[in-house]
Amino acid sequence: MPTYQGIRSARRGTKASGRRRRIVQFDPILWGVPVLLTLIAGVLIASTQRESPLADWKNHWITAAVAIGMAVGLSRIALERLQQLLLPVYIATLVSLLAVKVVGTSALGAQRWISIGGLNIQPSEFAKLAAILLLAGILAKHPVERPVDLLRPFAVISIPWAMVFIQPDLGTSLVFGAVLLAMLYWAGLPLAWLILLISPLPTALIAGLLPWGLIPWLMLLALLAWRSLPWKLIAVTASLAINGVFAWITPLLWQHGLKDYQRDRLILFLDPTKDPLGGGYHLLQSTIGIGSGQVFGSGLMQGLLTKLQFIPEQHTDFIFSALGEETGFLGCAIVLVAYLLLAWRLLQIAGEARTDFESLVVVGVLAMVMFQVVININMTIGLGPVTGIPLPWLSYGRFALLVNFLGLGLVASVERRARRARMRLQ
Repeated sequence: MPTYQGIRSARRGTKASGRRRRIVQFDPILWGVPVLLTLIAGVLIASTQRESPLADWKNHWITAAVAIGMAVGLSRIALERLQQLLLPVYIATLVSLLAVKVVGTSALGAQRWISIGGLNIQPSEFAKLAAILLLAGILAKHPVERPVDLLRPFAVISIPWAMVFIQPDLGTSLVFGAVLLAMLYWAGLPLAWLILLISPLPTALIAGLLPWGLIPWLMLLALLAWRSLPWKLIAVTASLAINGVFAWITPLLWQHGLKDYQRDRLILFLDPTKDPLGGGYHLLQSTIGIGSGQVFGSGLMQGLLTKLQFIPEQHTDFIFSALGEETGFLGCAIVLVAYLLLAWRLLQIAGEARTDFESLVVVGVLAMVMFQVVININMTIGLGPVTGIPLPWLSYGRFALLVNFLGLGLVASVERRARRARMRLQ
């Protein structure tokens, strides 16, 4: 018969093993990388504002603490319980995007926020997660096996995309497209179909920059359509007709579909010296700042260009330039490796997910985060146009930070269920 002391020892052993399991369950990459980036961001934000009375670095860390708590709570919920709420959440998001256009608050030339109780809420950030969840649910139930099956996912993405684009918010609207393509490919869309889907964009670029390249490009598209699609003659004709229309209307879209500052952003990254005090100013100062950091940087809180605020609003979209100036090539390389580690871990979790729905949600979050990383860093080093896309966890932006952590919460929920399933099989 067990003694009282024996029972107490057994209980202590059970509690200790439970604590050990909780420690083991902490994913050092999934949670550690974003938390580390957020801590670094606070220092960089403080550095960009050390000559001003602002203290956005405190708000960044406070927002992160709240967001982490919400993400941890979300990670305890099985995603299958959320499936019945996907459509209502998506519709509520569309309503909020419509409200932005009607009663929204304008800033920096765009109307993207709703002011509630003195707090500016940006619905377009939450729209990204809502679209990912609903798109994952649709692709899990209705995989793309025929061209007509693309209508559902395109309808899900096109509505919030259009509503965000007209705010105007070109950067966030591009994120929707990247999420759609990544999730379609993960759901089994043939590569040839994917190329045909995105073909209007390169067609427009070729028509504007290299018109002589249109013939071989259209011939390649015709070959892909013939070999991969049913109703081959119709498919080839439709592919050539659609891309021909895009090649024809590109000049019209360029003149009347974009605002002046958007056209400047798309052009000046090729040669920012054409307008060094206007549209090319940010790009020139950003590349100068990053280059001045050399290998080891000037030291945290020691960047001269950052201190003198040569780049307006550097703590948001151009925070990577502060990182380059103050930590140099070494610091930038470490941050890039951290993002790559996070991407690898998300891919691993997507591959281990128990259901197609959960796997697609993880891939959607991965596409959302990594697309922003690639575009933002290319922008700050002069390899891409200024698009207004923040750098995840590093750029200051309360709702962008919140949404990124909530995305991690969804991923952690998938990882938790997959780990439990493996433990039951052992």
